[in-house]
This record gives sequence, structure tokens and C-alpha cells, in this order.
Amino acid sequence: MHSDQIRIEIGLARDLIRDQFPQYEYQEIVPLVTAGTVNAIFRIGSKYAARFPLRLMDQTQCTILLRAEAAAMNELKEYCPFPTPQPIGLGRPSSAYPMPWLVQSWIEGETATPNGLSGSTGFSLDLARLVTSLRKGDVKGRRFDGRGRGGKLSDHDDWMEVCFSNSEDLLDVARLRHLWAVLRELPPAGSEVMSHKDLIPANLLVQGESLVGVLDGGSFGPADPALDLVVAWHLLDRARRAAFRDAIQAGELEWRRGAAWAFQQAMGLVWYYRVTNPTISALGRSTISRLLEDLAV
Repeated sequence: MHSDQIRIEIGLARDLIRDQFPQYEYQEIVPLVTAGTVNAIFRIGSKYAARFPLRLMDQTQCTILLRAEAAAMNELKEYCPFPTPQPIGLGRPSSAYPMPWLVQSWIEGETATPNGLSGSTGFSLDLARLVTSLRKGDVKGRRFDGRGRGGKLSDHDDWMEVCFSNSEDLLDVARLRHLWAVLRELPPAGSEVMSHKDLIPANLLVQGESLVGVLDGGSFGPADPALDLVVAWHLLDRARRAAFRDAIQAGELEWRRGAAWAFQQAMGLVWYYRVTNPTISALGRSTISRLLEDLAV
């Protein structure tokens, strides 16, 4: 999926896990096939999993990042009303895999999909409960760290231009450029709040019509209060988006900024993962379609 991607086969993963975490020596270790784009995941028995970063980076930087993620995961647990994985330990680099990696607890559930529960009001209210609960977290004097989504919309102009240029044969780019020109001008919607920052289907677990788990909490931190609203366009149909909005009590500006963040994320998914991860590319398309249902352009 990435030009700097590292391959990690099951044999190597088993050797690293069993060597560095001997308590798992007799546990079955199996690779998971997921739509994820950041880590290779290996399940360890029934209670644990190992996450190996897919993109090559400096060992020291990777260690700092994983430790920060572990701290964020612990903080997320304090406010998340649904089960979320907890860090167990940090694995060391080796000659065969040059970066640190993380072992964490396992959460049971099925990965959400863009359409699987899009018509479930109960699920939409679970999502609203999640977002409102995370917003109650204490920012502890912190501000948005400037990485990724969650700050100024216009800071993403250069990336959006890359996306538009690479999507000419895939999407109605003229219409989408106009949409971004409008959304990027939206003023801030309020003080920063604690945010998951990546509420896409792959990071949410369901059973029946209920939300039962929240994954990938390593970025939990202060951000635009509209950022976590992206989940509405990633996962819900129009009627359920309205139910979610009512439960969140989002005003017009906050709602439109949520749409802007969903748009910024979706534009990068369609073309970047068109060949290497069709599931994620299709998510981008469905999200853009839902945005166009709601936004007059």
C-alpha cells in the first residue's frame, strides 16, 4: 500500500512475539486480514494482539510514537464508554524487523462497515454516546498538536490539491473543488475537546446493532470539536445522520465543519488506495456520496 512499506510474515512475527514475550510461547499466533493501512495485526491466543507498524521510520521516532500511543490508549479508556484495547508491552526491533512494535489487549467484535448498520438508529445513538463521552475528557491545558486533521481546515489545501489532481478520472473533481473552496472557509466551531481523531469503520467493532468496541485510540487528544463527527458520513444514512446530529446537539457550523473533515479524509482514500486497498477506497467513495447528499454545491 505504501512505497516505504515493510513486509512482516507470520513466521517472523511468531518468532519475535515468542522470543520477547515468552508468556505467549504456547499461544496460537495468527495474522489478521484487515482493511487497516497503518499496522500489520497478529492475534495472540484469545486475549491479545501484536501491532507491527507497516511504514519504515527511524527507530527512535517510532519508539516515541508508540509510547505516546500507549499513553493515549490508557487515557482513552478513562472516558470511552465502550471497551478499547490497552497496551501490554513494547517489542524491540530486530535485524529482520527494524522497528519497535506493540502488544495490546484484544476486543471481541465484528468490524463495522459503511453500510452494515447505516440504517440502525440504535447504532447511531451509540456513536453519539461515544463522541459526547470522549468530549468530556480533560484537555489538561493541551492544544491540538498540529498533526493530521483537527486544526485549521485551510492547512490541508496542498493535500487536497494532490487529491484532486489524482482523482480526475475517478470523481467529479470540478464539483468537489468547489465544495472544498466553500468548506475551507468555515471559522472555528468552538474550543478544542478530546477527540479519538479517526472514527472510521475499521476502528469500530459491532455485535448485532450495537457498538461494542473502539480501536486505534493512540491519537486520542485535543482537536476541533467537529472532528469526530466524521463518523456520521462514514457510517450512517441520511436519516440516521440526523438522529446522530440531534443526539450530539451539533449546531450548523459544527456540523458543516464535521462534513469538511470527513471530506478531507475521504478524498485521500479514493485514489491512494484504489489498487492496494479497494475496501478503503470504496469507503472514500461512499463517504463523498453521503456528503453530496447533505451539502448544496
